[in-house]
Amino acid sequence: MPCTYRTYIEGDRKEGISVRQQSWSKNSYYMVYLFMIGLFIGILVVNVGHDTWIADSDLLGTEMMLRLKNSIPEGEGLFAYVLKHRMFTFCMLALLSTTMVGVPVICIYICYMGLSAGCLLSVAVIRYGIRGLMFVAAGLLPQAFCLVPAYIGLFVWAVSLNRTLYAPKSYLDGYERYSRQFYLRKATQIVVAAVVVIMGCLLESYVNPKILHFILKIF
Repeated sequence: MPCTYRTYIEGDRKEGISVRQQSWSKNSYYMVYLFMIGLFIGILVVNVGHDTWIADSDLLGTEMMLRLKNSIPEGEGLFAYVLKHRMFTFCMLALLSTTMVGVPVICIYICYMGLSAGCLLSVAVIRYGIRGLMFVAAGLLPQAFCLVPAYIGLFVWAVSLNRTLYAPKSYLDGYERYSRQFYLRKATQIVVAAVVVIMGCLLESYVNPKILHFILKIF
């Protein structure tokens, strides 16, 4: 009887691991879908409101591009500014994910990021064509290689944590809810994601300005 019970529990654990791996993949796809929805809406908004965004706006206009050319931000000051804002957003999203409204808030934030990217990309391409596309790419590199995986990890982490805390539970899920190993694993994951965000902030502060100024020479 004990052997049968042990086998049953081990089988449930293996099944739980398989389900979690599938959930990570599905949640990553959901994040991409949400971002793409926001991106499409942003592109649509700019094209529908062409006069508001292009004719009557200085967004990425000649004066703004000239200021960007002449500005040389100091690495330490820029790093403090970027780190403050990135980590504030990251910590707020992580804290909200422990509440019942956490997942909807993160979904809205992902759509907002896509919306902002769509608006900026559309304005840049309408104004400058291929040069605008290069400018947007230069503004995202190389920090995107750290920030994108970190935020995907945060989203998947938040969904997993929120589901374990608030969704209806099976026996195994209930076991995980009160397991020290579960919370230790979640704490380790969020710390790793935060470290990756900090690495992204370093790249954004010390490497990205050089890339951006190099691209701005063609404007």
